[in-house]
Amino acid sequence: MAIQVDSTPTPEDIQAIIEGVNQHNAPYLESIKSQEFTCFAFTDAGDKEGGLYAELWGEWLLVKYLWVEPNAKGKGLGRKLLAEAEEFAKQQECHSVFLDTYDFQAKPFYEKQGYQVQMVLAPYPISGARYYLTKPL
Repeated sequence: MAIQVDSTPTPEDIQAIIEGVNQHNAPYLESIKSQEFTCFAFTDAGDKEGGLYAELWGEWLLVKYLWVEPNAKGKGLGRKLLAEAEEFAKQQECHSVFLDTYDFQAKPFYEKQGYQVQMVLAPYPISGARYYLTKPL
């Protein structure tokens, strides 16, 4: 047996690993519904000033990214995007939300929206922290 570490893997190398894991997981997870979606906020001129990218997975809403333009921060836009995603998830019969954030990002914001820290990785990736939060819907 030979094992090789490659610090410059090709997209095909990475895809081979993903496909191997997916084949193993398929009997356990293939019946779980999965749906990606986005929410966007627009200025009066029609420009995007914030957005949320998430996935419905089983009965969970997984928030992957929440972005608000710097000049739009503090106006409730992030709260509105998150609330819209949560409402969409409820309509799809989700019971909870899961997301993660770094110490330099939005932990206090999420806590104000009712999220609770379930786990912290620290120090991560070097000296900071990564928080994993959930919220019942």
